[in-house]
Amino acid sequence: MSAWPFASLRGYRRSWLLSDAMAGLMLVAIALPGQLATARLAGMPAEAGLIAFAAGSIAFAAFGGNRFISAGADSTIAPIFAGVIAAMAVSDPSRHIQLAAMLALLVGAILVIAGSLKAGWLADLLSVPVTTGFLAGIAIHIVVGQLPAILGVPAPNPEEHLLIRLVDVLQRIPEANLYATTIGIAVLAMTIGAHWLGPRIPGALLGLALAGLATWHFRLTERGVETLGALSAIAPTISFPIVGPGDVIGLLPLAGTVALVCMMQTAAVARSFPSTKGVADDVSRDFVGVGAGSLIAGVTGAFAVNASPPSTAVVVEAGGRSQAAQLLAVAVIALLAATAGAAAAYVPRAALDAVLVYIALRIFRLGDMIRITRKSAGEIVLVAASILLVVLLPIQLGVGLAIVLSLLHNTYLLARPLSTRLERLKGTTIWWPPTSREASESIPGVLVFAPAAPITFINAEYIHGQLDKALAEAKGVRLVVIEANGVTLIDYTGAESFIDKIARLRSNGIDVALARLESSRATSAAQRSGLLDALGADHVFHSVEEAVRSLSADRPKPA
Repeated sequence: MSAWPFASLRGYRRSWLLSDAMAGLMLVAIALPGQLATARLAGMPAEAGLIAFAAGSIAFAAFGGNRFISAGADSTIAPIFAGVIAAMAVSDPSRHIQLAAMLALLVGAILVIAGSLKAGWLADLLSVPVTTGFLAGIAIHIVVGQLPAILGVPAPNPEEHLLIRLVDVLQRIPEANLYATTIGIAVLAMTIGAHWLGPRIPGALLGLALAGLATWHFRLTERGVETLGALSAIAPTISFPIVGPGDVIGLLPLAGTVALVCMMQTAAVARSFPSTKGVADDVSRDFVGVGAGSLIAGVTGAFAVNASPPSTAVVVEAGGRSQAAQLLAVAVIALLAATAGAAAAYVPRAALDAVLVYIALRIFRLGDMIRITRKSAGEIVLVAASILLVVLLPIQLGVGLAIVLSLLHNTYLLARPLSTRLERLKGTTIWWPPTSREASESIPGVLVFAPAAPITFINAEYIHGQLDKALAEAKGVRLVVIEANGVTLIDYTGAESFIDKIARLRSNGIDVALARLESSRATSAAQRSGLLDALGADHVFHSVEEAVRSLSADRPKPA
């Protein structure tokens, strides 16, 4: 991919124009209500959501690599930062916009730096169970936050705990405004139904339009139905947010959390919708594209942006071929805002919040939870723990701790790797973990031991303990063959500990050999550290069978 701006549009073909135009119009139908709703979720003016969409789309087209990703205001990250910013601006609500813009600049800077340093691997730090869990927790926050508007009752104090707010809203159900509730349920049902019938049906947009028409025709504002209010003409000006140094320092941890979530989601979208099928995109460049979007949003009075899975899916499903679809969508939305912004004065808040509830249902991945339970029942605990962290704690703290939980889980898996004793399948030269399905045999006096992980400071002693346990169970071992196909890395501490282990085993009359060290990275480390010298050139082999035949006392033959 070229380093020049708008590289994703290079090689553009005229034959793509109609497809991109159709995809752009479909994107407008999905993105317009979503961006307005997400701005409300972030505690920002509705126009800020449209500015965020324009900033994200233009910046990603200019600096991103993926041809399909749609970037803009995102319901995944908005709840994470909205509460923190609201708390920081509690004494002066007018600071909310300035703080949100400053956060966007910080998030954008982190993403651009990470992308420039080719740090796409950072997205892999979050495991699927933990990601599924904290997204479900965010979904619960979104639903609870939108219930008051849908029911037409006063919103509880946002500083109260989530569960206290939920109880407060439920207690007010008898006071619900029947008109607002009917509108909210109808728009939610229409949006869900349209999605079931076909992803190209703009259920949310139709729902908002019909709700606005009903509000105007039946004068529902006179019956207590709150509306969005007219959109002001979009003419964003470039200005740096006015905040103090203390505010910047206070926003840094939040910016790191939001940026990591953006990395995770951007990488997931890029992998789900690659520019060329079967060819991985440069995720690091996509980080730069999303980061640039946040930077532009930050100086135009909006808030941090992210790659959007549903909007990107719409572009792909509608036949979009390039970022021209996103650029066209920006132009159409700007035109609509300039010419029909007054119509938003009739859009009920209940309808807009129903769209947010639909978005929350989309990110509450029940199907993923069921699959995790079926395939790895133990990891559903990680899902549940992540949900509880996000629901029971302040959302930004809960998400941060869920990320820490993912890192701890990954560290545990590395620190406690699976090490297996191998046996030879009868009639072959294949050495494999013994199973009840296939007949296998062990060779007297020979232990074939396979650590399935990098050997580093964090797990070397544990692997030694597993080896000692296998030696004790086997008894009478005179030769240990380390099958190293799963060893992709050896650090200094791991190499030193194995050199010491080899010396101790040999002093006890047990020879040690190495087989199938295939990773070039691990092989180079083994050479530099002296591990291969400690083994001896005549004790390093391409296969386990070669090692056993060369070094075992009775030179066994395959059965």
